Amino acid sequence: MVRYTLAQSPEIVLTVRGKDSSQAREKAMDKLMELMDAGKLPTELEEGFSPQQFIEVKEPDETPIEEEDAISEAVQILSNLATLKLKVMESREEALKVREAIDILFTDQPVTVEEVTELKDGFKVLKNFAVSNLRYREARAKAEEARAILDEALKSSDAEVKPEKPPEKKDKK
Repeated sequence: MVRYTLAQSPEIVLTVRGKDSSQAREKAMDKLMELMDAGKLPTELEEGFSPQQFIEVKEPDETPIEEEDAISEAVQILSNLATLKLKVMESREEALKVREAIDILFTDQPVTVEEVTELKDGFKVLKNFAVSNLRYREARAKAEEARAILDEALKSSDAEVKPEKPPEKKDKK
């Protein structure tokens, strides 16, 4: 359905089937002519009024798009936080073992080639853990705001406010 009005009479709204098109405007023009013939048009229209002069009336969206975008972004941020938390948890234990093994490089104890090779391989795990941990901490700070956005969006419009209990009186004996 499409709705039209006139600049001269904005209170008059003509509704026709379909979407805005020349055909819909012609149908609206027919309805306008019916109103004029019935004497129900409060203003006189100048000669030469055409369907192109109709003004399309658009209803505002029920839910603002900006709020929907903010909610979608908040959910994405929280999903990212969850993914990063899993990465950190999965690699933490192994990374801590590698970190402990690094100390052997700073002692005078002899080490084998295998130990050094294993340690070098562990550096990748350590690096991945450290990077994931940094990203997780940054994402967590952003996620606080995302959580607040979702909390606001989830508030019920008819939330009940429970009255506080009055303080209990103590009996003096």
